[in-house]
Amino acid sequence: MKRGIAALIPAVAAVAMAVPLTLSTPAAAHASCGTTAPDRDSSSWNRTADGANERSGSSTSCTIKGVAYNTHRLDYHCYTWGNDGHSWTYLRNDSTGVTGWVRDDLLSDGGSLVHCGF
Repeated sequence: MKRGIAALIPAVAAVAMAVPLTLSTPAAAHASCGTTAPDRDSSSWNRTADGANERSGSSTSCTIKGVAYNTHRLDYHCYTWGNDGHSWTYLRNDSTGVTGWVRDDLLSDGGSLVHCGF
């Protein structure tokens, strides 16, 4: 048992060093329906959704503009907080050309890590 725990310590330390600790979080700013966002995230394109609705704002009450599937390439732009307490990523679906907001718990990698700044 001790050997197993000792083996985990370097892995936990590596993760702790890789994830920066911040003392404050960006101000919560819901993206109302019809809101677009700047492309602040330079990460690579992902195939991380499996039937996720792309909406016109960071709320399930906003219009569905399209659906992202795991065969689609998604270009993340940034994230914000929805009025539902969840984070949402604004993205461009390069497979369909649709831009929209997807709730991050519907993306297998958790969505963008770059805040939209509004």
